[in-house]
Amino acid sequence: MINKTLRNTILAVVATVAASAPVLAQSADWQRQVARVIASKQTYPRTAQMRGEEGTVKVKIYVGASGAIERTELVAPSGSSTLDREALALPARVGTLPPPPGGPAALTVPITWKLM
Repeated sequence: MINKTLRNTILAVVATVAASAPVLAQSADWQRQVARVIASKQTYPRTAQMRGEEGTVKVKIYVGASGAIERTELVAPSGSSTLDREALALPARVGTLPPPPGGPAALTVPITWKLM
């Protein structure tokens, strides 16, 4: 009896992992799409440029099933309040994102500013 239960559990886990593989691939593609869309709207704040400020901000973006950005939160600040504010404002300029596969989702996006 234990062996049959264990076997059924293992089969259920294997089936779940196999079924989720396409969703994970779609999710990775979606995350790359979102990162590209965010990067396309990124600008360097003039104040930060003049001060020579650089850095990377990590922002968590909560996206509804339709692709609407529901909220953002600062996950890791850059050390520059100007860049941090810009990173939080950036998703709002994007508007709507591609709808996430499988319904509402959240992802963390690194946003980097570097002077050339």
